[in-house]
Amino acid sequence: MDSKNALGEFLRARRERVRPEDVGLSGGGLRRVPGLRREEVALLAGISSDYYLRLEQGRDRNPSVQVLEALARVLRLDASATAHLLSLAQPERPAVSRRRARRPEAVPVSVRELLDTWSGHPAYVQNRFTDCLAANALCRALSPNYTPGVNLLRAVFLDPAERELRRDWEELTAEGVATLRGHIGPDVDEPRLVELVGELSVRSDRFRLLWSRHEVRPMLGRTSLLSHPLVGDFELRSNKFEIPGTNSLSVVVFHAVPGSRSAELLGLLGSLTASGATPWREDSRAASDETPSAGNLRAAGAEPSHRGDGRTAPDETSRPDDRRTASNETPSEENLRMASGEPSHRDDRRTAPDETSRPDDRRTASGEAPRQGDRHTASDKTPRRSDARAASGEAPSQGTPLGRDEIARLDEDR
Repeated sequence: MDSKNALGEFLRARRERVRPEDVGLSGGGLRRVPGLRREEVALLAGISSDYYLRLEQGRDRNPSVQVLEALARVLRLDASATAHLLSLAQPERPAVSRRRARRPEAVPVSVRELLDTWSGHPAYVQNRFTDCLAANALCRALSPNYTPGVNLLRAVFLDPAERELRRDWEELTAEGVATLRGHIGPDVDEPRLVELVGELSVRSDRFRLLWSRHEVRPMLGRTSLLSHPLVGDFELRSNKFEIPGTNSLSVVVFHAVPGSRSAELLGLLGSLTASGATPWREDSRAASDETPSAGNLRAAGAEPSHRGDGRTAPDETSRPDDRRTASNETPSEENLRMASGEPSHRDDRRTAPDETSRPDDRRTASGEAPRQGDRHTASDKTPRRSDARAASGEAPSQGTPLGRDEIARLDEDR
């Protein structure tokens, strides 16, 4: 970024994205640069080539509104991009104004209270650099990156778990970069922005590509396509609202279409979160270099281990497609039990870890008399009832006569 020639950088980047045929010119012949040539832009805008060259090189920074609007038509800019172009051509402001001090960004107490009352709607507060400043519990259940101190744009580009969560990751990243540039405007030398853009440009090829395109979009709502490890695939709509009297802070609120499957799954996620279930590792943040494995998710409390059932071992990582649940698929029975408070009966069907179930015991429990062959087999492995009484110090039952072997064994004990 070059704050001294932000207008020239924007014009050059947008000129290279317009094809000659888009503006009625022939695209034939050898072209050394993508998009339109400078002289072609100048011709279509009705200005001299030399004057347009001075604009791109930053030697003329005060073009008229009429010239800028003509350039916007040639470069096929929408209303948001045109407004951004006009802001870049404003007269140079004092350095103190351009580099204004970073004031503390305090979220009003009333806004924090409002977030907590939205128990059925994930919501968070962010600044214009996409730093998360506050979030309610349901929002943190969507992603651990909705935590104060985490930069959400950085998380989306650098956290692998965040990319798995976002089924619309490509669209989301493009919108995020365009919204950031539109929100920043001409303040491209803001220290916080320079730090963020510098890191992401080094660590993410996609961010570097998107930032170089100079796309601008307003901060509008969108529909997010999520693939959550607890409840599967669902959709949430989001809207952003500026908080008056703050330093460009905004509240982002998610909601599902009432009565939809997504609304049901969002309610399920809220119930699971209230019961203490969490699919996220404690160390899952934007700097994470690995994706949570299925074992880590179970260990975090999202799902009990099924090793004893002969299923996948808890340290085995599922494929991404396996981890995702189709949007019309019913959540697992275990999650539904956890959400409703119903105890799981899985353990009731299993054998206690320190007790071996005997065939004759199972028949007795079902009311079936044990077979003769089973009694012989059990006598070799299972202690006789009298032995159990003797070991525990219990006297023999008075109504049961002692056999010869039992009398001999009692004599030996004495």
